[in-house]
Amino acid sequence: MKATIWHNPNCSKSRAALAMLEARGDIAVEVIRYLEQPPSAETLAALYDRAGMHPREGLRLSGTDAAKRGRPDADAATILAAMAADPRLIERPLVETDKGVRLARPTEVLEEIL
Repeated sequence: MKATIWHNPNCSKSRAALAMLEARGDIAVEVIRYLEQPPSAETLAALYDRAGMHPREGLRLSGTDAAKRGRPDADAATILAAMAADPRLIERPLVETDKGVRLARPTEVLEEIL
């Protein structure tokens, strides 16, 4: 099985998700440091669609100025464009496998796609 994780090594939840994936031993893990390689708005839209989430649910409010800038009330296209322009607005970690996509908060939700 292959898993792709949009990872921030400074985030404890992201590190925990990566450790969980690597500990299994049967998963080829691709790590994308999304702060260095931001996904496009289109990529994010596809990920959230596969996860069954509205982009608003993937908007990071903690430690950002997203709420002050009115992002939580914006439409999906505006939120996705803001995330693509400023990847710090992406809640992490997102994990994708052939079985789906999950925002791994908590990490236990990864079991649904492994």
